[in-house]
Amino acid sequence: MTVTSTHKDVDALTLTFVAEFDAPVGRVWQVWEDPRRLERWWGPPTWPATFERHDFTVGGSSLYFMTGPNGEKAYGWWRITAIDAPHRLEFDDGFADENGEPVTTMESTHAVVTLEPAGTGTRMVTVSTFASAEQLEQLVKMGMEEGMRQSMGQIDALLAEGEA
Repeated sequence: MTVTSTHKDVDALTLTFVAEFDAPVGRVWQVWEDPRRLERWWGPPTWPATFERHDFTVGGSSLYFMTGPNGEKAYGWWRITAIDAPHRLEFDDGFADENGEPVTTMESTHAVVTLEPAGTGTRMVTVSTFASAEQLEQLVKMGMEEGMRQSMGQIDALLAEGEA
């Protein structure tokens, strides 16, 4: 079923995605924990991700880039701030330069991912919190909302592949 709803709340400075999957919570958790699985869905189909580092521990960091249809690269980073496996993940998310250094001209966002049983499957709620209404609008204009919908839309096929 994948993304069932999105909600942009300018007053709360949040963008929320609710997705449902026909897999147990532990299996859905693996698409965040395992960098090889993560890179198969983090980024829309035309901008696939490559995770060069994914230290999935509190205080750990991730470094990735997405490659566009013409070979251009967009770099990003995460800093893991909380993990309650397999139900909750929090991380700061920002843009990076080609050396993996955080871009200081753009504020980072903070993401909170919660996974909970929903019938025989899992409901995943991802809430991104922004530093300002301007940042929220800027990232939506850059395609974040549609890009995340497309990205999360790839998780069902990944889960259908089995335990691998």
